[in-house]
Amino acid sequence: MKTKEEILQLIHQGEGLKVEAKSAKGGFPDSLWESYSAFANTDGGIILLGVAENKKDGTLTVEGLKDPQKTKKDFWNMVNNRQKVCLNILADSQVHLEDIEDKTILVVEVPRVERLLRPIYKGMDPRTGTYRRNGDGDFLCTMEEVGSMLRDAMNSSVDSEIIEEMGQDVFCQETVKSYRQIFRDTHPTHLWNHSEDSQFLRYLGAATLGKDRMFHPTVAGLLMFGWEYEITRKFPNYFLDYQERKQFMDSRWTDRITSQSGDWSGNLFDFAMKVTNKLQADLKVPFVMRGNFRVDDTPVHKLLREAVTNTLTNADYYGRRGVVIVKDEHGFAFHNPGNMRVAPEDAIQGSISDPRGSTLLKIFSFIKFGERAGSGLFSIFQLWPKIYHLEPTIAESSESVPRTSLFLPTSSEGPDLRQMVKLYDFEQEESIVREDPFGDVPLPSPFEKRWLTGYPGAPKTTAKKSLRGMGDDLAKEIKRILSENPYCSIDALVELCGVSKSTITRQIKAMPELVHRGPKKGGYWEICR
Repeated sequence: MKTKEEILQLIHQGEGLKVEAKSAKGGFPDSLWESYSAFANTDGGIILLGVAENKKDGTLTVEGLKDPQKTKKDFWNMVNNRQKVCLNILADSQVHLEDIEDKTILVVEVPRVERLLRPIYKGMDPRTGTYRRNGDGDFLCTMEEVGSMLRDAMNSSVDSEIIEEMGQDVFCQETVKSYRQIFRDTHPTHLWNHSEDSQFLRYLGAATLGKDRMFHPTVAGLLMFGWEYEITRKFPNYFLDYQERKQFMDSRWTDRITSQSGDWSGNLFDFAMKVTNKLQADLKVPFVMRGNFRVDDTPVHKLLREAVTNTLTNADYYGRRGVVIVKDEHGFAFHNPGNMRVAPEDAIQGSISDPRGSTLLKIFSFIKFGERAGSGLFSIFQLWPKIYHLEPTIAESSESVPRTSLFLPTSSEGPDLRQMVKLYDFEQEESIVREDPFGDVPLPSPFEKRWLTGYPGAPKTTAKKSLRGMGDDLAKEIKRILSENPYCSIDALVELCGVSKSTITRQIKAMPELVHRGPKKGGYWEICR
């Protein structure tokens, strides 16, 4: 419930996305119920009865109500009248009288209604009485928007629906094979690994038995594993598009993947695999070890998988314009048809998870694609600012075509690698990282000789390429190696530089800028400037 001070502030700000003023001098205006519908179907808002808007400059003037108590009573009578509005969604505390500037107004706080109750509409026909809020106005929804709300109001997941008119021949067998291989690698002892494809798909929720006792695809199965030309039989507007651009807002793309190209399956699984590789291709990877191996799967890699999973599992494939994912010099953009089924702030806070494609989400989660599935946006909004020092944004379309867009901005300086390393999650394994002596950032533990030559930037040859007698060149090479891995041992330097141990030792002694810290075994090198 808004306080008097908060209401005063709203009046000073004027009408907007969440504020609507009604004079109510001549009684309740019919447009009141348009605003009621619009706020309920969008992000909620406040209707101020007894407040007039100056059409010239948009300022609000408190006029007050002639009989406030009667106005409040009449409002309750009308909001419960099914010929006026389809449903009363208000609690007593959300309709209250307030004294403002020695005058009394009626404040109606309309909440964003949950998807199971949408659409909220004026009159008795959702096709002619459903409104949405855009800017400071209320706009009649299109049939496409109304249809999207009605589908989202279903209790069951839309993607669990069986498609009886299709058989298992709609599945791309190569896609199923690829998925099963990843599933097998992720769950090597799982009982499903011994099942035939038809039974395996049934376990996933990608297929189910029909009335004819034969296996048929579900909507999720068709989207995940089907051929594009089969998918478009069910979803005529189905379209997947990945664009890579050199410059922001440049219509020209340097790399593109679309589901209609005909040279691949065009389904969600293969698209996710292809696009994720593209998104992750140029990411900077800090030097972190896990045992004897470098960890290349950074928190940013995981967050991008979360974003792809979130986009594909929340898309309304009945909607127009399709899924579009864009990578450019300013960051990453993920667009999917359909507005969010919960309030954006609830999704960001992780308090409510209500994916449009819950079966799709389950299929992705089995292969650890989007490992924080169900709380993906929470992870993104928590971790992305720590790595790039820029805030991600998510927005629902205010146009006639429902659409959700997620933006993950990047900077020219790239990610903060020191902050990124703090976010690695190794599930409480010990001895994976070692505390950084220069601060509180974990750094890799010392790698062993057998793995050393594999790190990025290491020479391609070892002893065959000798730096003996090269003096300054050997010193530069040692500095380069130690700057990339301060924990490098003398024996490792011998192998990397292709010289004897005595040569390395002699050269290091001649380099006063190199200082060894800590114990002889397991210490680190510091390059003093």
